[in-house]
Amino acid sequence: MNLIQQLEKEQVAKLSAGKQIPDFGPGDTVLVNYKVVEGERARIQAYEGVCIGRAGSGLNENFTVRKISYGEGVERVFPLYSPMIDSIKIVRRGKVRRAKLYYLRGRRGKAARIVEKQDHRGAAESVAEKAAE
Repeated sequence: MNLIQQLEKEQVAKLSAGKQIPDFGPGDTVLVNYKVVEGERARIQAYEGVCIGRAGSGLNENFTVRKISYGEGVERVFPLYSPMIDSIKIVRRGKVRRAKLYYLRGRRGKAARIVEKQDHRGAAESVAEKAAE
């Protein structure tokens, strides 16, 4: 591992020390709690939408979240390791076959839906737990 990668890894560990960043990808509906500073006051604003893509790597990684607000599509790009991000929570997992979901920009209503990913592994574990009891 070269020096740049090592320094970047240390910075990522330092920035994500107090918070846990879940493993999410395009198609997942995420809830991002973002710190907003207005003058002297600071508050946490929730932004929930579909992750339509991730870009960059290491310290410079970011993700784009798209939501519909009052009938208008709104996209926001968040740096993954930003100190302004309070927390990231996965609301639901989406089943998609693309890395970038830019096609959602041209769709409205039911055409913009993403099918939820089924977790069959979790169901098998719960059956095994019931059998053990």
